[in-house]
Amino acid sequence: MSRLPVSCFIIAKNEADRIERTIRSVESWVYEVVVVVDSSSTDDTIAVAQSANARVISQPWRGFGGQKRFAEEQCHNEWVLNLDADEVVPPELQDRISELFRSGVPEHAAYGMPVRIIYPGRTKPRIWARDHWCVRLYNRKIVRFRDSSIHDAVVTDGHVVGCINAPIHHYSIRSFDHMKAKLDRRMSLLAEQASATNSAFTLGRLAIEFPMNFYKYYIVRRHITGGFTGLRYATIHAWFRTVKVYRLWSQQRTPSDERRAPRK
Repeated sequence: MSRLPVSCFIIAKNEADRIERTIRSVESWVYEVVVVVDSSSTDDTIAVAQSANARVISQPWRGFGGQKRFAEEQCHNEWVLNLDADEVVPPELQDRISELFRSGVPEHAAYGMPVRIIYPGRTKPRIWARDHWCVRLYNRKIVRFRDSSIHDAVVTDGHVVGCINAPIHHYSIRSFDHMKAKLDRRMSLLAEQASATNSAFTLGRLAIEFPMNFYKYYIVRRHITGGFTGLRYATIHAWFRTVKVYRLWSQQRTPSDERRAPRK
């Protein structure tokens, strides 16, 4: 099978148990796989990625957007495919991407696709899953990831974004304990960002945060079709988002000089 003129890049930290599956899903049909490993990674991520034929670069953490921009710059091709270290490209998506290059250069500068969550212990997405959609295949000379410490999204600057109707499979969490730890870190980062920008949070917002987010995950994103696991997933997401708002609301009620004072 001929390789596509596409570089796949992955950023990773302590992903030795998952990254090989990600690399193997693309390494036979893309030009190269570039893995940028956070230099503070403490497991065998580098060795595992190298054994799976990836080109590995160690780089101190620059934030989510900054790390991905660095990874873009290490790629040899203009066209790049971004994957997280816990994602897999199934055969259907591989075929759709190959079709785009069959007649030469793809029509659009960027292409979005659905990303489907796979629960711990499962091998495929739940029925009628509707998690999220994002740009993952694009020409890095035209569009790029934004340089953000928290959010990692491709800025398309008004360019038409094509759509690929085949999903990435996202093995997002190893277990529900892992999910809670992951969400706690992310909500803390989001709370810090909101605090730095003086975002206002009211008691009313706090009151509706849990039901609003539970509805979003359980009904809109259709975790209702995931049985008890889907109920648990939606509840945990809603709870941690509520905790984020509570932290910010509490900070607003505490005078800034009191927050800065050292504890005795």
